[in-house]
Amino acid sequence: MRYGAKIGATALLLALGILSLCAQEAEPRSWSVNGYLKQMQALLFFKDAYPSLQQGQLVDTFLQDNLIHHRLNFRWQPAKHLRVRADLRTRIFYGDLVRATPDYGAAIDDVNNDYFDWSAVLFSQGAWAMHTMLDRAYVEYGKGALEVRLGRQRINWGISTVWNPNDVFNAFAFTDFDYEERPGSDALRLKYYTGFASSLELAANVFDDWSSAVIAGLWKFNHWAYDFQLMGGYARGDWVIGGGWAGNLGNAGLKGEGTLFVPSGGGRTALAATVGVDYAFPNAVYSSLGYLYNSEGQTEGTITGLFDFELSARNLYPYRHALFGQSGYPVTPLFNAGLAVIYSPVRAHALFINPTLTYSLGQNWDLDMVGQLAFDREEGRFQGPLQALFLRLKWSY
Repeated sequence: MRYGAKIGATALLLALGILSLCAQEAEPRSWSVNGYLKQMQALLFFKDAYPSLQQGQLVDTFLQDNLIHHRLNFRWQPAKHLRVRADLRTRIFYGDLVRATPDYGAAIDDVNNDYFDWSAVLFSQGAWAMHTMLDRAYVEYGKGALEVRLGRQRINWGISTVWNPNDVFNAFAFTDFDYEERPGSDALRLKYYTGFASSLELAANVFDDWSSAVIAGLWKFNHWAYDFQLMGGYARGDWVIGGGWAGNLGNAGLKGEGTLFVPSGGGRTALAATVGVDYAFPNAVYSSLGYLYNSEGQTEGTITGLFDFELSARNLYPYRHALFGQSGYPVTPLFNAGLAVIYSPVRAHALFINPTLTYSLGQNWDLDMVGQLAFDREEGRFQGPLQALFLRLKWSY
């Protein structure tokens, strides 16, 4: 029997035990359903992307793509101390990019799955593909200072705004802005609150072998008006130890975190560390600055590496150093404008620019315009191999 099957059977028995205990309680039962529906159009420009059939050389390519994204969030409280959550994410892709990508359905399937395959490609043909996924599915028992959660969940141990080296269970990419819920892990998590701002946490994912196992603990506490955390354990072949903090530096916010990755079987030790400061000006302008050091990052790569590197807590960005700046301003109570910039001082001077505009059309209706502009320096000047513009309409219910 596989490790995962053994753990799955144990988890099932534990879940049934919790359910049977809580079913004896006489509290009223309640449930709720909410979600959203989004339509997003993408305009993509690729420089020197596809070979020309006429000239046999690379040419500039412009693609239009579309996404219909529906999310259904289900909550159920069958007893006083028991909560159940199940969230279904369904997306329909159609357009030039789908048509140009061979077997597009297979390319997007299983991307955000963890141990269990809880996703399916409903169809994928020509310019159309439809994919659905259960990305949250867990039972949670909470009584007093103790919380026990079992199933697919987000174990968010990060503190910083952009990069989270402490997030060893489910790292996320800053560029994936349309997935605000972020990926989850099939795991068991135990949390015990030792005070108002302190807790102990232990979590382990479901795994077949040690190369995919994550077993770690986290301690949070408050001192000197700062929130601190220390974490350590084993993550996908590495022994990990790290920590972070969040507090104020005068009137500004100061956050940071870092993790050391030491291979259990020998190899190169890695360090990922980030620090950031944010400040809200009296005129309502919000700004933040940050820095990431990634010992696994490249020093020679081009900006295209931003879209095809293997993301993990050990490797959060494709370059050795990255500088981040962001600013936002509420132009009116209903209209917000923002700009984020990431620059990496590698040989190609990789530059990522992310402008955003958000307008509230009415209650539960939002319209967003998001740009993703990628540049690097070639022949003494900056050129953009990839430019993307997204227009998104969202209805929440």
